[in-house]
Amino acid sequence: MRRELGGGTVLAPVPAVLVTCAYEGRENVFTAGWTGIVNTRPPMAYVSVRPSRFSYDMIDKSGEFVINLTTKELVRAVDICGNKSGRDTDKFKLCRLDTVPSEKVGCPILAASPLALECRVRQRTELGSHTMFIADIVGMSADERFLDSKGKLNLEQAGLIAYAHGQYSSLGRGLGRIGYTVRKKGKRT
Repeated sequence: MRRELGGGTVLAPVPAVLVTCAYEGRENVFTAGWTGIVNTRPPMAYVSVRPSRFSYDMIDKSGEFVINLTTKELVRAVDICGNKSGRDTDKFKLCRLDTVPSEKVGCPILAASPLALECRVRQRTELGSHTMFIADIVGMSADERFLDSKGKLNLEQAGLIAYAHGQYSSLGRGLGRIGYTVRKKGKRT
């Protein structure tokens, strides 16, 4: 039996990422759960941000941001960066987050992030409580520990985290690779 709960924002799990941004010499990092991929060719992503947030103007004015995937080791920083404001807190310092320069945008990348997507805003859509920044992914960098000898990305051992209904969780054991149900017998799953 099911019960109707009305309209709401529960879609879980969602990525718990740290978004970095910069404008006119200031940098900030914040937690976002409302983010994802919106297109393959060209590669595009989005992040939804409340206009009242400190990072909103940085992204709006610079037209750039970086989506940094997070791990079990970064969960404390994810929580702090989602509950403190960059208006009055240097979250990089508070969370001991080292950064490296981006290749394609003017925002820092978190050194501890296994994968960073460098994004340049293509479109802003005001939706009500949030503005969705839809962006081209103009660069992507990965921690070399998660690249195999052929340069293929393998994030299975990264310890990625997700957010679901008030709880951070570590992604668990894989259940099957894409297409495993249609592969011929003897092929790798």
